[in-house]
Amino acid sequence: MSRTDPSSPVPSAGGPVGGASGAAGEVLLQASGLSKSFGDLQVLRSIDLTVRKGEVVVLIGPSGSGKTTVLRSLNGLEVPDGGRIEFAGGPDIDFSTPLRKRDRFALRDRSAMVFQQHNLFPHKTVLENVIEGPVQVQKVRRDQAVAEAEALLDRVGLLEKRDVYPHQLSGGQQQRVGIVRALALAPSLLLFDEPTSALDPELVGDVLTVIKELADEGWTMVVVTHELSFAQAAADEVLFMDGGVIVERSGPREMFTNPRHERTRQFLDRILNPLHEDEA
Repeated sequence: MSRTDPSSPVPSAGGPVGGASGAAGEVLLQASGLSKSFGDLQVLRSIDLTVRKGEVVVLIGPSGSGKTTVLRSLNGLEVPDGGRIEFAGGPDIDFSTPLRKRDRFALRDRSAMVFQQHNLFPHKTVLENVIEGPVQVQKVRRDQAVAEAEALLDRVGLLEKRDVYPHQLSGGQQQRVGIVRALALAPSLLLFDEPTSALDPELVGDVLTVIKELADEGWTMVVVTHELSFAQAAADEVLFMDGGVIVERSGPREMFTNPRHERTRQFLDRILNPLHEDEA
């Protein structure tokens, strides 16, 4: 795991790649031919995905289309039945052979997941939640982990909540802590699984603002979301999934103004014009 110098309070292994580094545009992740079934239900059918450093890739599509399974496969939470995942600098995993435990850990070392339901430890304070991974998994010194955690909490406006417990936070605050917890691991790739779907509508904007700021800073992300305005504003590439396949992929302008496939047009029309059929 690559981290900043101990004197720096903010981890940046997957952080801003920026023009100065010259790294933006280099391929960070290549997934090819990913397939996955649960019993008789095939949820992924030969998924190909390329993510470049500093890029935001957004997955959209109906529930059950396989979007979350793609994210969980990239993070090692699900094991594909076939295909390959290759990170620049490793790991390079061929799922035609049994997955070794060290390869699963290697996937989690390169990426960090932000879940729908926050998944914070209820018996730990905000600060303890954030430093758990760096200290227990990555063996970062506690003083360094605390300094980095405090800087990140301050970055999202939650430093004053460092010593409270998750139940004392709003849903939006809990999700911002979840984002900080992911950032504290200094991942190469941030994975967001519908990060606003469990929030009250008035709290959605705070969370999306944090994610958009991270995108603007150059963090590399794959985001599953139904927030199409966020996809339009933040995505470099949008992938529309349905039935376990990628039906269409393009830049956000083309995807939302001139989709090529009829299935994509149907989906976007139902999302953007939910009362259309009733009014007809």
